[in-house]
Amino acid sequence: MGVCEDEPGLRSVLTRALRNVGQQVVAVATAAEAMRAFRSTAPQLLILDIGLPDADGRDLCLALRAAGVDAPVLFLTARDGLHDKVAGFEAGGDDYLSKPFELEELRVRVDALLRRRTPIRRVTMGQPLLDSARHALTLGTREVPLTPTEFRLLGRLMAEPGQVVRRRTLVAAAWPMGGLVSDNTLDSYVRRLRRKLDDVGGGAITTLRGVGYRWQ
Repeated sequence: MGVCEDEPGLRSVLTRALRNVGQQVVAVATAAEAMRAFRSTAPQLLILDIGLPDADGRDLCLALRAAGVDAPVLFLTARDGLHDKVAGFEAGGDDYLSKPFELEELRVRVDALLRRRTPIRRVTMGQPLLDSARHALTLGTREVPLTPTEFRLLGRLMAEPGQVVRRRTLVAAAWPMGGLVSDNTLDSYVRRLRRKLDDVGGGAITTLRGVGYRWQ
């Protein structure tokens, strides 16, 4: 099980509480550490703080999903507004726990997520990766920066390789706070992403006209 929480005291409490119920825990403090640790350890479940020092935890979730990590994600945060929760779910989260919380509630939520855990999918070698700490798309030594909207849009596509993601789903993921987004706006962002993919030399976005887009 993976924990990413930057506050040392809470990280220690979480680690002890999970180990006391028989879980093996890898605990880190930053998004950069999480990407290195959780892509290689195939965690059963991830507990991610949203307010990390080097990235938004929701961007970290997007990057992990894009890298093939399908483990359930429980977000921890002091933000409990509706828009914050919607953004967390659109980023690939499975549950949301507001701070402060009781450890017994955390345990129950963890147990529920583990019961419906899905198998881990691994990213294909040679595919680009999303870096939530640098907010960039990387492949080897090549790197191109992404805007927040580009990051969310590409992360949603990369989370389901080979599958057509419908336009309304992409709009909800890329603009989680709502707003009027025209078809032309979505298409414009996809064109920008295609140019950036050309710059790193890996991956492609194909179009199913009138339906959506597919990462391959």
